[in-house]
Amino acid sequence: MVPVSPMPRILLATICAAVLLAIANASANDAPRALNADELIRHGRHLTVIAGCNDCHTAGFASSAGKVPESQWLLGDSLGFAGPWGTTYPANLRRRLATMDLATFKAYARTLTTRPPMPYWALNAMSEHDLEALYAFTKSLGPVGEEAPAALPPGAAASGPVVRFPEPPPQAAAR
Repeated sequence: MVPVSPMPRILLATICAAVLLAIANASANDAPRALNADELIRHGRHLTVIAGCNDCHTAGFASSAGKVPESQWLLGDSLGFAGPWGTTYPANLRRRLATMDLATFKAYARTLTTRPPMPYWALNAMSEHDLEALYAFTKSLGPVGEEAPAALPPGAAASGPVVRFPEPPPQAAAR
């Protein structure tokens, strides 16, 4: 065995320490930092678009390829979604969140279950940081507009337009 001088060991230890420090710094940078109010609102706007909130909760958003003024975002819609569950209508989120403080909204978002087509499981899974941003953005828009129509039970006829969902295939229902 060839003896190793202390210098390579010190160099190796220094390189290892530098690599570990770089990894620790990179991990720390991946954690969300505290955002100021404007940054939080910008992040909430971004989430609203990429999470598809506007696709249902903003009238005409999907059919216009997103060409709806921000002043009209999240006002709900009278276009219903009908299926075996009955008919549901996208809520006016601006009015709904106006009744909640941040803690109430977070609890609501974590426990919400709804009828289709709302992907409530995606909202349930959002980080604290993302929920804070969605709340800040929605509140920044102001509580305007009318409430969406009330949901209808199975078999009740909707008075306005609806998107109809078929019954699930038997194999999907058995899962």
